Amino acid sequence: MGDLVSVEFSGPPPRSRNTKHALIAMELIDNPDEWGIVQRPASIARASSAAQAIRTGRLSAYPAGEFEAVARSVVEQGRVEHRVYARYVGPKK
Repeated sequence: MGDLVSVEFSGPPPRSRNTKHALIAMELIDNPDEWGIVQRPASIARASSAAQAIRTGRLSAYPAGEFEAVARSVVEQGRVEHRVYARYVGPKK
């Protein structure tokens, strides 16, 4: 017959489908009101889109109204870098 297929058991799946954003959100919640750089996309358009997704709650890890986010282009070491800054402003946990 065919090759045996093995199953890897590793426990339940993560609670959030997008664990990268869930981890970022948890870090922001642990440091309320502090701005953090959460992403360095290739363009200001992508940075702006990501910041809007965080602000409006389009990503489930960031409930609308609980996070602020902005996109900025900064010059560092002679080159332009696009950044997404975010902070948690929701209820104290």
